[in-house]
Amino acid sequence: MDNLENNENMNENIDETNENINEEAIDEAYEKEIEAEKLVEFDGESEGMELSKVEQEYGADEIQVLEGLEAVRKRPGMYIGSTGPRGLHHLVYEIVDNSIDEALAGFCTNIDVEILPGNVISVKDNGRGIPVGMNEKMGISTVTVVLTVLHAGGKFGGNGYKVSGGLHGVGASVVNALSDWLEVEICQEGKVYKQRYEKGHTCYPLKQIGTCDIEKTGTKVTFKPDATIFQETTVYDFDVLKTRLREMAFLTKGLRIILRDTRVEDDTHENAQIQTLLERAYEDRENEDSENMEVFPDDEKEREEEKEELKNKKERVMEFYYEGGIKEFVTYLNRSKEALYENVLYFEGTKNNVYVEVAFQHNDSYTESVYSFVNNINTPEGGTHLQGFRNAITKTFNDYARNAKLLKDSEANLSGEDIREGLTAIISVKIEEPQFEGQTKQKLGNSEARTAVDNIVSEQLTYYLEQNPNIAKTICEKSILAQRAREAARKARELTRRKTALEGMSLPGKLADCSDKDPKNCEIYIVEGDSAGGSAKTARARATQAILPLRGKILNVEKARLDKIYANAEIKAMITAFGTGIHEDFDITKLRYHKIIIMTDADVDGAHISTLLLTFLYRFMPELIKQGHVYLAQPPLYKLEKNKKVWYAYSDEELNKILEEVGRDQNNKIQRYKGLGEMDAEQLWETTMDPERRILLRVNIDEETESEIDLTFTTLMGDKVEPRREFIEENAKFVKNLDI
Repeated sequence: MDNLENNENMNENIDETNENINEEAIDEAYEKEIEAEKLVEFDGESEGMELSKVEQEYGADEIQVLEGLEAVRKRPGMYIGSTGPRGLHHLVYEIVDNSIDEALAGFCTNIDVEILPGNVISVKDNGRGIPVGMNEKMGISTVTVVLTVLHAGGKFGGNGYKVSGGLHGVGASVVNALSDWLEVEICQEGKVYKQRYEKGHTCYPLKQIGTCDIEKTGTKVTFKPDATIFQETTVYDFDVLKTRLREMAFLTKGLRIILRDTRVEDDTHENAQIQTLLERAYEDRENEDSENMEVFPDDEKEREEEKEELKNKKERVMEFYYEGGIKEFVTYLNRSKEALYENVLYFEGTKNNVYVEVAFQHNDSYTESVYSFVNNINTPEGGTHLQGFRNAITKTFNDYARNAKLLKDSEANLSGEDIREGLTAIISVKIEEPQFEGQTKQKLGNSEARTAVDNIVSEQLTYYLEQNPNIAKTICEKSILAQRAREAARKARELTRRKTALEGMSLPGKLADCSDKDPKNCEIYIVEGDSAGGSAKTARARATQAILPLRGKILNVEKARLDKIYANAEIKAMITAFGTGIHEDFDITKLRYHKIIIMTDADVDGAHISTLLLTFLYRFMPELIKQGHVYLAQPPLYKLEKNKKVWYAYSDEELNKILEEVGRDQNNKIQRYKGLGEMDAEQLWETTMDPERRILLRVNIDEETESEIDLTFTTLMGDKVEPRREFIEENAKFVKNLDI
């Protein structure tokens, strides 16, 4: 009966129109929509307004009406952010979000996500199933309404779901609009229903195709992204989906999410990479004259068997189930760090109709890793729930430190940054009517969320600290050390701030600056070593290209406190050169170069230096990355000379392509570059620095998976060896151009 009542409620929550329904229903729905949106009415004359000629001509005939899902296909970026890989994967998230909403309502325990051959996606859950009854207002089945009408579903009237996720609330209808085809199957009341759509258009009315167990319910959505929309790629990345689905499982305690990849080799990035390496190995061995080299089998049957074995190895299944919810999330994020105390602190409660969950644990690192969510939606810019958490722990720990005499009366209070040093925390709230700042829901604005989080965390944390004095003392002592280091860092920071000429501080002596003073035209190369730096200084375009050579490897900021970081000469040189300041002094408007280009050797040491630099920028100047100012230079790997002609290849694939064009013979002279120092200034300009010919990779941050990015940096640059070994073993098969 509950299921039937919910179905009826969801049917009543639809208030949009669709091209597939009759004209009377369209007119009726349209009139109601217009009435609802008349929030402000005014008379132009009474307000003393004068209409210009252009405004007077702006009438009914100038308005273009896009019916049904045409608007989505016309401007897909407005609904899913982009038509690149991020938007492609977002289609999956929107469908999964609908299943998550069922789980939050207490009706779904399992979600199966499968990547099928041809990069078709299937999402199946055991929730109540989308209602199959006729929607009286629309005159069509509710399933059809949900999948063909924007803003249709149980989320919009307030009766279907108390809380719901999804990025924009447009969900399944947008996925349908941007798919080459989509099929939905629903199990309800012992019957199985099915409907198919192509490019958002209904192929046939909802129909019953079979029967099922009377107790079985759920929805299965299968779709294939439209290649005319997603022109960049339609290939799904297993690891990207894995990261997001794991996060969803952590945030929904007791929900089981299974991700399967059943694609054949050609359908995946990974298999394509491995297959390329395998074929290259065959080719190299066949062309090798040495008798000492192992001969690969020539038998076609044996080759096919190897390919089949490869395929089978690459079929992957990942299962995510976390009974501990966000407590296990914190443990997962801290796995590459040394926790200061054994147990993860966990607090939960409800206040002002806001359900609050908070879990945190301190570790021995010096960086803060705090992530906030609203109805399972990531809020990278935080909001009121994050403010409430910060207020609570700052006040509570200061009160405890005073009462326990860990802080003297003469000493200043601990700052929030001091207390949060080495903190990994998850703040998750469920709220009925979330109010976000901005369309992309990156920052929560509900004031009641701040109060709820603050009160619940303050009260429960106070009790916890009183009952666990040893843990409380450990946290306070770390915070006091952080306070002292921060004060030392403040003094050191004064030396790194870029001052004006009147203040007498100049740019770093080893910086070869550019003559153009417009940051939009300027770029700076961070170069590994004085040798490559010398070549770069000779090669550069002096007007717009600055060169900053680094001596050796910079400090690993993952293992150093703030005062040590400010004292490092190489880091000080970069901070001063960039002009933005650092940490709380950071001001991106003072950036002196709109392109910061990391240029290192194409070997293991070069990769290590790049990672060190990226770690520093990510931890202390993340806005540079977020706004697209950071790049990686791509120097060539090979130089090919033949008949006094020269070609440069940036990958093995490109080299093979060139060799196919010019021919493979004894006249080929191939040089494998191991470092930038092997190039003279002319070659360096020609291959790596000339804006007309160079290849640059822009560094981006996907804020939706920022917790996984944080974990990657910690794994690679942290103290624990075992997580780093696991990372290397997992990714070793994708390594190319390894210099050994």
